[in-house]
Amino acid sequence: MIRRTPPPARLLAGAAALTAILATAACGSDPAPTGAAPSGAASGTSIACNGSGQLLGAGSTAQANAIDIWKVAFGTACPDITVTYGGGGSGAGVQQFNQGKVTFAGSDAPLKPEEVTASKQVCTGGQGIDLPMVAGLISIVYNVDGVDDLVLDAPTIAKIFNGQVTKWNDPAIAALNPGAKLPDATIQSFHRGDDSGTTANLTAYLSAAGNGTWPYPPSKTWAGQGGQSANGSAGVSAQVKQVQNSIGYVELSFAQTNGLKSASISTGAPQPVAATADNAATTFARATVAGTGNDLALGLDYATKEAGAYPIVLVTYEIVCDKGNKSGTLDALKSFLTYTISEPAQQAIGQKGYVPLPQEVASKVQAVIPTLS
Repeated sequence: MIRRTPPPARLLAGAAALTAILATAACGSDPAPTGAAPSGAASGTSIACNGSGQLLGAGSTAQANAIDIWKVAFGTACPDITVTYGGGGSGAGVQQFNQGKVTFAGSDAPLKPEEVTASKQVCTGGQGIDLPMVAGLISIVYNVDGVDDLVLDAPTIAKIFNGQVTKWNDPAIAALNPGAKLPDATIQSFHRGDDSGTTANLTAYLSAAGNGTWPYPPSKTWAGQGGQSANGSAGVSAQVKQVQNSIGYVELSFAQTNGLKSASISTGAPQPVAATADNAATTFARATVAGTGNDLALGLDYATKEAGAYPIVLVTYEIVCDKGNKSGTLDALKSFLTYTISEPAQQAIGQKGYVPLPQEVASKVQAVIPTLS
């Protein structure tokens, strides 16, 4: 069983966390003498700045804020390695990876069998694998004057995003929010227009917990009826922030950055569950590894009814080749991944709305990285 990391370990002050990162990730590029720790090895970790050049990544916008944090600390410690990451969504990232355009891709959904097959064209002698790196939660964000503590459940969310619940004072919403002053206003919903792992995880939740109200299979491509589209988590956040009586779904860090309100979720637990990192951590504590071999795709319980377990969670995977990585970037890639899965790096993004991966998951990732070739 994966145990939840105690809150004090995850809730470092931002400045202290960054100081710890820069101290523990400080690296050099020269090999260490035999029998000594690698030059630049991080104190208490196995991080070393090996390799040089540019690492190109693309994909998930949900992890964009995490990558930005990591790039600063890693770039300061390892100036010979430049990490460049472009969003565009999980679908675009996997496509670019399988075209050999990027060294790694970020995806909020594990590789499909056909995507693994396609990856063998660029991973000579190997294939693409999923390494969980950024854990988070999907916040149902809304902009309704006078409503500060909205509660929703999976069937109601499904009907809103499928155009079946169209007014904020609809009886389904009112029943979940007794005493709230819900306006007689039309709901404007926003969804991702790009193929998105965030969409895949939201629709997986709606399929698992919606009691049949979401009639489509989980997918990166939006299938719901009605609403308007926006590109990326940033685009959805911006629309909800600007448009009165609107609703959307974004990774929690985008909700926090934009000052958006997040709905609590009625799951069947004794109390509605707020969209917090601690509550998502309760769900991740029950995650299992669903992948095989070095593929560490996780199985998540979107239909959880455990008290304090937030159900709409996601994991962003870094997609890399298990074998057949380009020799010119392999050492730099392993250095960067080793850093990002380290405790200081995970704690740092925990300050920005993400959920540090449980140590039982992190240790599995740490064991795979050195085997990449």
